[in-house]
Amino acid sequence: MKELFTLGLFQNTLRTATPVVLAAIGILMTDHVGIMNIGMDGMMLCGAFFAVLGSVYLGGWVGGLMLALLVGLILGIFFGVFVVKLKADEYIIGMALNIFAGGLTVYLLRSIFGVAGAFSGSKELPITALPKINIPLLQNIPVLGDLLSGNTLLVYVSWLTVILAWVVIYRTPWGFHLRAAGEHPESLRAAGQSPERMKLMASVICGLFSGLAGAHLSLGYLTMFTENMSAARGFIAVACVIFGGSNPPYVFLAALLFGFIDALGLRVQSFNISSNLTSLAPYLVTVLMMIWVTWRAERKKKALGKLK
Repeated sequence: MKELFTLGLFQNTLRTATPVVLAAIGILMTDHVGIMNIGMDGMMLCGAFFAVLGSVYLGGWVGGLMLALLVGLILGIFFGVFVVKLKADEYIIGMALNIFAGGLTVYLLRSIFGVAGAFSGSKELPITALPKINIPLLQNIPVLGDLLSGNTLLVYVSWLTVILAWVVIYRTPWGFHLRAAGEHPESLRAAGQSPERMKLMASVICGLFSGLAGAHLSLGYLTMFTENMSAARGFIAVACVIFGGSNPPYVFLAALLFGFIDALGLRVQSFNISSNLTSLAPYLVTVLMMIWVTWRAERKKKALGKLK
């Protein structure tokens, strides 16, 4: 057990959970306005590819991060226009984004870099990873310093966004309007605010977070791009939002659970356990999470029925 539950396991937990945390924060924004963005997986994949592209051609990780955010912004606007303005079905648009992203990134990977499957950089086209940040004073604390200090930039950004999202959603007028757009749109309209504008803004914010999540995958978690590297993390982020009731701290804890199971799966491979079995674990936990949420909702319905 000591060989299994090491400091490295918990360090990997934080790194693995980060893209899911960032994606889930974006999704919960749209969830509060009554939209479920299941296209996050494809949006993350585009963010991951363009982060590598920007890192190679735009002067390092800053260029990669900016290009990933720009692509996320464009996809967020695309999603918002079709779902909010044109009243298209959000699930169809989400699935279309996933399919489009898978094909687009494979095509661009082969067209631009001339490789199939994966691109990890070269002498002529190096990929610059996100910087690791050492926190003064904290880094000198035994165990805790090794765990919380020395992580990449977006790990800390994800923690800050959880706090910021909670404050914005539950403690500001804008957050009140955001929730009203999904819960009571006509009341919000009567108050002089546009529910459609709030929904469009939430879609754009979701797109920006998809860019950050993708950038962490290819420049933070790994320093490379592989085809379909989002690996259904967008759907796992959706499950975390549902499991956490769209409340940022609870969603963060759900994402940490996924990160821990994923990191644990990688760790147990050293004990001659098949990688096919260990890679299944995070998705199995996600399914169990959804079963529990459904069971809890049914129990509440039955309880309300008895009260009536």
